[in-house]
Amino acid sequence: MEGMNARDMHGWLPIRAWRRDGEWRLDWCWFGEQRLTRPFFRDDVDQALRLPFNQAFRRQTGLDALLDWQVSSPGLVPSALIFHASRCGSTLMAQMLASLERHVVLSEPPTLDSLLRAHFLDPAASSQQPAWISALLSAYGQRRCRGEQRLMVKLDAWSVFEASLLQGLYPSTPRIFLYRDPLEIVVSQLRQPGMHRVPGLLGPSALDVAGEDIAAMSPLEYTSRTIGRILQQGLELCRAQGGIPVNYSELPDALWGRLAPVLGLTEVDTPALRDIAAFDAKQPAMWFSADSQRKRDEASDDVRAAVARWAGDSYEGLERLRRIDQTLPIGFRD
Repeated sequence: MEGMNARDMHGWLPIRAWRRDGEWRLDWCWFGEQRLTRPFFRDDVDQALRLPFNQAFRRQTGLDALLDWQVSSPGLVPSALIFHASRCGSTLMAQMLASLERHVVLSEPPTLDSLLRAHFLDPAASSQQPAWISALLSAYGQRRCRGEQRLMVKLDAWSVFEASLLQGLYPSTPRIFLYRDPLEIVVSQLRQPGMHRVPGLLGPSALDVAGEDIAAMSPLEYTSRTIGRILQQGLELCRAQGGIPVNYSELPDALWGRLAPVLGLTEVDTPALRDIAAFDAKQPAMWFSADSQRKRDEASDDVRAAVARWAGDSYEGLERLRRIDQTLPIGFRD
């Protein structure tokens, strides 16, 4: 089903972007009025694809359809962009925000990641990426359910390297960078690797550094270097682009505390936020259990040394900036 117009696109969301024969294409899925409430966008997609309608009908277009839809029906502009260093509370924040029906919460949509990194696969895409990203987020920001007022976007950890593109598109949108002690992140990543922790699994990204012999690195060195680079880029986001540094240790209280004005939250929202915070963000059926000390106890001397070498300075820089940031009134971070 190739042809689409603004009227028959209502209820449809892009779920995949890929390049074929030199052209970027999109797969769409019909969500109707299904809210995005699961820990990750892909979880919402999995549920939607079980609908008989989506099993019977497939819709595919080029990116021109996305651009045309934005012109015909502009969606919500992002109210917040949430960057993070992985394993540091971003899923919890997204789940808490999604508990409020006025929020449309995107949690690491693969289509956004694909278009943010399109220039690595297709250098000619660089000039078109801003228009593509703007149109994509406009599509996600369509009001499909009653009462939706704000679009919150949680990005993948490696998307922090594309933060300048998003700043150019949405200069007044608050940008939050979530992080935690890199020792705890590295222990978690060694235990259960994310996509960016396994060389070659993620595909081309800004994490690739010319001249490095990745094959010669141990998993510990590669992981520590990777987390260190993300933290360093997060530091640059906060230092040069007005990003707000938030340590995992501040959650969940920061949402109804110092971040409430940034995120448009009020005292009325606090009970719902507290209810969600009591559960494990990635396994909502389970109670939350703090694991920071357990991860620190698990770290060997080798892990501690590698983390200190490759990620320690960036973390300390973020902590210094956060202490300063906490003393500034809202609106004086730029």
